[in-house]
Amino acid sequence: MTQTAPLTDDTRARRNVIVLVLAQAILGAQMPMIFVVAGLAGSGLAANACFATLPISLIVIGSMLSATPVSAIMQRYGRRVGFLVGTTGGAIGGAVGAYGLYTASFPLFLFGSFLTGIYMSAQGFYRFAAADTASDAFRPKAISYVLAGGLMSAIIGPQLVKVTAEAMVVPFLGTYLAVIALNITGSTLFLFLNIPKPPIPSEDAPRGRTRLELLKTPRIAVAVICAMVSYALMNLVMTSTPLAVVGCGFGPGRAADVVTAHVLAMYAPSFFTGHLIARFGAERIMGAGIAILAAAGVVALQGVELPNFFIALVLLGLGWNFGFIGATSMLTSAHEPHERGRMQGLNDLLVFGGVTVASLASGGLMNCSGGDAQTGWTSVNLAMAPFLVLAAGALIWLVLRQRRDAA
Repeated sequence: MTQTAPLTDDTRARRNVIVLVLAQAILGAQMPMIFVVAGLAGSGLAANACFATLPISLIVIGSMLSATPVSAIMQRYGRRVGFLVGTTGGAIGGAVGAYGLYTASFPLFLFGSFLTGIYMSAQGFYRFAAADTASDAFRPKAISYVLAGGLMSAIIGPQLVKVTAEAMVVPFLGTYLAVIALNITGSTLFLFLNIPKPPIPSEDAPRGRTRLELLKTPRIAVAVICAMVSYALMNLVMTSTPLAVVGCGFGPGRAADVVTAHVLAMYAPSFFTGHLIARFGAERIMGAGIAILAAAGVVALQGVELPNFFIALVLLGLGWNFGFIGATSMLTSAHEPHERGRMQGLNDLLVFGGVTVASLASGGLMNCSGGDAQTGWTSVNLAMAPFLVLAAGALIWLVLRQRRDAA
């Protein structure tokens, strides 16, 4: 966004939303694909089972480290260039990962996963790009619609896994070749994106708040905390899910079905989440998200039958949707256009930093905290509790502060 006056005509914003929805659906399909197979492939390549989920952790680390430079590229050269950097990273990461599988090299496979993180980081900015040309009224809906594109990726990705996982002699090699194809073909979508490149600021242009000043702003601080907790806990549990499902006696196909249900629950509510935020406010929707995440943990702790996995992962996806979209909507309304690159990059650095810790912890909790898959799964879900308390406490503090200020 380059203008400071309120936007009223959302024609261009709606066109951009269509492009970003398609990008989320087509390019975004690679993320559920990789999250389904990376841990399983890692368990076959790693010398120690505790490192089975390390490939997923490397994706998140790559995303965390890419967030600030990708945001800076977008601020300087525009969203289109930044998104093309992301698809380039995704294609190269898929190629290196495929070669790592072909040569049975775990370090190469990890390096490919790290490069895939560049795509994951760029995909995280789809939601912010949707808000760039949107009016205040349309902004939460635009963010929500773009994330709803993940509904199609939830179907496309796991189904491609079923087709490609055993398509070649080397397990999962076909999946990574499909990832390369998705990045190459999907990158053409950004040719139709129409978001003005931010102008080079003049000497007397407002510089905005520093990163520390931004983080000291109550609405920004709480938005970042809730986004971190929502995304990190979703990743903590989802990363371990394929290992838990297979470890409890079900096949990889069932694991893919559970992940499909989870990703559908992540994105399907996006068709109405923006409307709920516009009606009830971001704070209430974020609070509902935190409560639903807690319910997911409770269901998961009741047993390891397929219905438990399905219900828990559906609740996990729904809780992430409310918590993360609510936090994103709150954040975009709490900073100025000239602070966009600084704040959005910082937000995703912190969010994916939390996700990195969660993904690293996930493998250790799942594989090294007990003697069997059920014990590990219990440890993963119990680990959610303190972070849910943190997010709920921060949100309650903000609401009470706002009521006090209003009085």
